[in-house]
Amino acid sequence: MENNTTNLLYVEYDFKVSPQQPWNDVLMAQLGKVGFESFIETDHGVKAYILQSQDSDKVLEGVSIIKNDLCDIAFAKADVPPTNWNAEWEKNFDPIVVNNRCEVRAPFHQASGVEYDIVIEPKMSFGTGHHQTTHMMIEHLLNEDLNDLDVLDMGSGTGVLAILAQMRGAKNVDAIDIDTWCYENALENVERNNADKVNVILGGAEQLDGRSYDFIIANINRNILLQDIPVYSNSLKSGGVILFSGFYKEDLEHIKNKCNETGIHYDSNLTRDNWIAAKMIKN
Repeated sequence: MENNTTNLLYVEYDFKVSPQQPWNDVLMAQLGKVGFESFIETDHGVKAYILQSQDSDKVLEGVSIIKNDLCDIAFAKADVPPTNWNAEWEKNFDPIVVNNRCEVRAPFHQASGVEYDIVIEPKMSFGTGHHQTTHMMIEHLLNEDLNDLDVLDMGSGTGVLAILAQMRGAKNVDAIDIDTWCYENALENVERNNADKVNVILGGAEQLDGRSYDFIIANINRNILLQDIPVYSNSLKSGGVILFSGFYKEDLEHIKNKCNETGIHYDSNLTRDNWIAAKMIKN
């Protein structure tokens, strides 16, 4: 389970994206499918990294968003000098503590003794807790009673929210992500945290067919949420709770309206730097 990225040679693609949202997220998702391993959001878009051995003149042919009329995307590329990626990762990854109750840390950090101690190696996956949306979802979960519930973590990334759901008493947790890297990383993190009630699944909303949940966590992005809310509603039991995040304040009304169409009503929300994490309840 060690991070074996020491001294690997990478190529950096520096993308300029306008407008950036929601297209940064869409771009990163598509780049992940063609072999890009890590991403940094910048003031003008996204920097994406791929192994030199995986790079080619045709690597972007499967990235359809680049040719989309809804946004403008340009890029420049450059080889990255030989780097000790383990050292860089450790230098730039700090533990976080949410509400003095839940810590998300790497294996090389000392435990602080809080109620919920989650140890992850995020590698190239999303969900370290540093992003505003993940932080707010942790806040929500700390305030919810998950005792003996069937829980879904949709777009699970590192698996950190699924792991916390088990710690909060969930009977069973399905952690689903469409990205292979996230799937493999979540498997490692689930084992690392002895989260034996978390079932990691590779795929998208099609995996929900025939499944039923008391509680759903969906931290993805605005467009995917709007597309898949009807599917989530079909899998959510009457009276069940669903937490949505991955979108901005101005998108909340769109999310509410789509939920209303499927029998889910708004309850409350948290905000952090213009990001929203909303709690909804099914009729």
